[in-house]
Amino acid sequence: MSVILSTLAAAEVAGEHAAEEQHRSEAPFFVAGSLLALWAVVISVFGFKRPDFPSSEGAARGVMALSAVLVAGAMSMAVYVAL
Repeated sequence: MSVILSTLAAAEVAGEHAAEEQHRSEAPFFVAGSLLALWAVVISVFGFKRPDFPSSEGAARGVMALSAVLVAGAMSMAVYVAL
């Protein structure tokens, strides 16, 4: 009986340590999400102040590309933190 209790106690302690080791900081997600939110505010301000923003096709592609990278970064950080 004591062998079973000692085994269960050891398994419980090992499980607690494993749970502590698996916790990941949410800081990467908060940084990536904050950058995405800041980018959204910046392009909104430029869009309201200048109706022709972005002024060229190349600039529009750049804005879209940077937006896609920031969205992908925020999404990947969310998955990283969750796993």
